Amino acid sequence: MGSLVFVIIPITMSELTYYTAEGLKKLKDELYEMENVQRPAISAQIGEAIDKGDLSENAEYDAAKEAQGILETKIAKLKNVIANGRVIDDSEIDPTKVYILSTAKIKNMANGQEMTFTIVAENEADLKAKKISIDSPFGKGLLGKSVGEIADIITPNGTMKFEVLEITR
Repeated sequence: MGSLVFVIIPITMSELTYYTAEGLKKLKDELYEMENVQRPAISAQIGEAIDKGDLSENAEYDAAKEAQGILETKIAKLKNVIANGRVIDDSEIDPTKVYILSTAKIKNMANGQEMTFTIVAENEADLKAKKISIDSPFGKGLLGKSVGEIADIITPNGTMKFEVLEITR
């Protein structure tokens, strides 16, 4: 029979984090997976290790207990993130300026290359999907800009200038 170990983790109040409905659902699905699939699997591993006898030199037991502690830490952190997560109401965002959930078409003033990015919350950033974090240099540089304005974006290679060509939601 498996034993349960409770890990007490101090959680500090964090700032609110904003997500799309899809992004917050993804976090909730991840939490569900951890609590309802991974946690029981680890408990079963601990139970099997206990059934093998002497726990003082049982590497399987030690590994399962360590995995349990790591999982419980992840669960606690994710619960905190979800508790402080809010879905963005984009109906009140000015559509003429770049804000979170805006898709901005921009042009590199140095080489004329055009790019399109959607500004999202930090946890939803995915460069392959052309979603950049509002906290990234590009996100910060584009924030509040209107079509025709130039954004000065600080990069590792210095400050670059990008013109905002189009903004969509």
